[in-house]
Amino acid sequence: MLKLGLVQMRGSMDPPENVDKAEAMIREAAARGARIICLQEIFTTVYFCQVEDHSYFRFAEEIPGPTTARLGKVAKELGVVIIAPMFEKRAAGLYHNTAAIIDADGSYLGKYRKMHVPDDPLFYEKFYFTPGDLGFKSWKTRYATIGVLICWDQWYPEGARLTALSGAEILFYPTAIGWHPSEKEEYGARQHSSWETIQRGHAIANGCYVAVPNRTGHEAPAGGDGIEFWGQSFVADPSGEIVAKAGVDEEEVLVVDIDLTLLDRQRTHWPFLRDRRVDAYAEISKRYID
Repeated sequence: MLKLGLVQMRGSMDPPENVDKAEAMIREAAARGARIICLQEIFTTVYFCQVEDHSYFRFAEEIPGPTTARLGKVAKELGVVIIAPMFEKRAAGLYHNTAAIIDADGSYLGKYRKMHVPDDPLFYEKFYFTPGDLGFKSWKTRYATIGVLICWDQWYPEGARLTALSGAEILFYPTAIGWHPSEKEEYGARQHSSWETIQRGHAIANGCYVAVPNRTGHEAPAGGDGIEFWGQSFVADPSGEIVAKAGVDEEEVLVVDIDLTLLDRQRTHWPFLRDRRVDAYAEISKRYID
């Protein structure tokens, strides 16, 4: 058995405070036996994409950089893998929504840059982030082969499939998703159900685990209604069953036992990878089939 740790936090405007809190929660997860620990999307800050404001570019940093160096020391000390999603400054005027992968010996394995970047009310990410250019891939860590995607990526089965085909046994989706307070009463339940259902579908279609740490709490850094993040971080097994879920509005370290031997059993009993018609899928690369 392998234990995963998902860190569900409230964000603040103070990056050092957020990093300190994240480290404390990583240590808690490790003390409870977690060997692979994933933080939420852009964990070092508030979710600033609610507005288009150049001042928030100050939150970006290089990857690898000071935060990954600090977390590398923590990973080595505790013998844990850490997935650290951050705001990456690649060059002047070029920024990404990125996750760094740090192995259990403290080494930096690489990064994933968010491929699908939204532009919706309160989620104005295209103002800040260039779409990823590193593709979909996986990393062999000390404990498992993992794939990492970020938030809006979770709505796209193509990304999940390609990451699984690269060998990922666990798909991690660090996330920042919540309700517009004015919409919650009418649409909230179905929005959350859709989010959960599609990711369970990725687990089923690919015969792998899916692990989703989300933010919690209400954030309105620029005023207005803000976003009420719905928490409820969860892990789904290769059959799509949710095996553990965090609460809605509290900070939480979710530690979950998983069994990687289930992948082979699931994939042989439900042989979706075997029966794929790879000869017939060329048109999937088109925007639309007219």
